[in-house]
Amino acid sequence: MNEDRPDGTHASQDIMRRLLYRDALMLVIDKPAGLAVHRDSKGGETLSDHLDVLRFGLPRRPELAHRLDRETSGCLVLGRHRKALERLGRLFAEGKVTKTYWAIVEGTPDGDAGEIALPLSQVEHDQGWNMQVDPAGLPALTRWRVLGRLDGKSWLALEPLTGRTHQLRVHCATMGWPILGDGVYGRATRSAGRLHLHARAVSVPLYPKRAPIVVEAPIPLRMRRQFAQFGVDED
Repeated sequence: MNEDRPDGTHASQDIMRRLLYRDALMLVIDKPAGLAVHRDSKGGETLSDHLDVLRFGLPRRPELAHRLDRETSGCLVLGRHRKALERLGRLFAEGKVTKTYWAIVEGTPDGDAGEIALPLSQVEHDQGWNMQVDPAGLPALTRWRVLGRLDGKSWLALEPLTGRTHQLRVHCATMGWPILGDGVYGRATRSAGRLHLHARAVSVPLYPKRAPIVVEAPIPLRMRRQFAQFGVDED
């Protein structure tokens, strides 16, 4: 299952089909774009509405070990019980979990790789809120690498070394290469469709004497046309 439901709903059986990895401590699912992970000001359906289907015999449902924005798809880690969540929480807090996002951006960076260190803060306004670069804000660091360039767009691998809200979107837009389809920080158009930001992979060193667990989420159908232009084919 790799497609966002056209009616905007995500039945529990769909979430079950999005399971990418499972062991005694951790689950990784492929979160669809358009689904908030928990209740927010927009209301409506959330991932939390469907977590019971992922118990797999345990008395309690799994819970989020981290978050993805509503419009971001891809790898999302859940802990299966309290001790698992505590262990995962420490790994995320200590920066030991590696998260790699793929994005299509408008424009092209100077150079092939680098880091963006721009602090961020939340700003309230009449329409709600957004994030902005602010010297007095919280530190935010993103590592980036160009995987392809074509017709004024670029395919980037982005690794957030901090976990600020909308960090990748604000950092890319501030550098002059907003993420395709970003209606808040970029230049979204009807033809661009949804935000082209996907949590492609996660690497979790969950067990001390084993290699990290690496999980990849396939490119969503809604992004495949753009990625195919860069030679990526997952059909």
